Amino acid sequence: MSDFHDFLKHQFAYVAIGEFKPGKFEEAKRLYEQAVSTYTQGFKGAYLLQEPGSDKGIAVIFWENVGDMEENHSEAYEQILKEMTPLFTKTPTTSFYEVVCEIEPAVTQDLNIDES
Repeated sequence: MSDFHDFLKHQFAYVAIGEFKPGKFEEAKRLYEQAVSTYTQGFKGAYLLQEPGSDKGIAVIFWENVGDMEENHSEAYEQILKEMTPLFTKTPTTSFYEVVCEIEPAVTQDLNIDES
């Protein structure tokens, strides 16, 4: 029954889409990793995606609920955000989404049959 209740609990994703000044993606990546490392309560994972050959990216951060992100805004987080802000070409687009479907790869089994 616990699995069923876990299934009913949806996560939320904070998505930021932006572009950094030329050559600043690596510095932004380092700061993103620092900011994410400060998260605790309700944090479920994060991804940083980079468009190949560009300084454009998408950050996706998963939360147990919408309020958890605000609760994780610490002084350390705010300082990192201040360092990251000037790296953007313009303010990134941000949104919250509810995770309504999750599809995991099928589990495959090694079917080596010992014929001895």
